[in-house]
Amino acid sequence: MEQEMRTLVLLKPDAVQRGLVGEIVYRFEKKGMKIAAMKMLRMTKGSAEEFYSVHEGKPFYNGLVDYITSGPIVGLCLEGENVISIVRTMMGKTNPAEAEKGTIRADYGIDIGKNTVHGSDSIENAEKELSIVFDEADFV
Repeated sequence: MEQEMRTLVLLKPDAVQRGLVGEIVYRFEKKGMKIAAMKMLRMTKGSAEEFYSVHEGKPFYNGLVDYITSGPIVGLCLEGENVISIVRTMMGKTNPAEAEKGTIRADYGIDIGKNTVHGSDSIENAEKELSIVFDEADFV
């Protein structure tokens, strides 16, 4: 049996601008994920560079940083058994054109850059990413 764990989900600027926050949060809650923290924020350039540091030096790095800082985002800390794999399955492939029907990115993603959501891909990255978006006082 898997242990209860946490993951980070970011609703990217395109999701916020298009009024999809409630719909996407609803999907996660309906699936049984618990919200441990949630806030709307504008990510600073420094936080974005730290957040995407694993991609530094890749051709798309600057675009990631520019996009995530281009408007308000919503950060969610979700808890549950197998939460990382469940969230990643629900999101679908990075490119919405290749994402499985019924996934968040297939339903709402615009293109590979504006793909509506980010979710941590490992326990280690979830811990790092959660610490960038949230302070300890944000968790309930």
